[in-house]
Amino acid sequence: MEKKVLIVDDQNGIRVLLMEVFSSEGYSTFQASNGKLALDIVKKDTPDLVLLDMKIPGMDGLEILKHIKAINSDIKVIMMTAYGELDMIKEATDLGAIMHFTKPFDIDEMRIAVNMQLRGGESNSRYAVGS
Repeated sequence: MEKKVLIVDDQNGIRVLLMEVFSSEGYSTFQASNGKLALDIVKKDTPDLVLLDMKIPGMDGLEILKHIKAINSDIKVIMMTAYGELDMIKEATDLGAIMHFTKPFDIDEMRIAVNMQLRGGESNSRYAVGS
C-alpha cells in the first residue's frame, strides 16, 4: 500500500513543488489550497501524513490541525510556518503536530523527515523495502 501525503498550502508553487518531491518518493500525493478542501480529503482518503501551512486564509493551520486530529488522531501532521510564528508552533505541538519547518525550508530536510515518519518503522513490518 502506498503511503499518502496531503499538502495543504494556499501557495500554488509550494504545493506543486512538494507534490513533485513526494510523488517521486513513491507516495500518493493529494493537495488542498484551503481548510475545507483539506478536511474533505482527510475524511475521504485518510492520508498518513499532512504537510500543513500555518497561515491559510479562512480556516488557519491550527484550526485545520484540530479538525484533522478530531477526524483521525493517527494522522501525522507536520506544520510549515513563516518566521516568527513560534507561539503558534507551541500550540500546534500541544495539539499534536509532530514537527515544524520554517519557510523557506530545505526541501531535502523535509523529504528526509517525511520518509522517517512514514518509512521509519517499516523494517519491522512484513513489507521489505527495496533500495
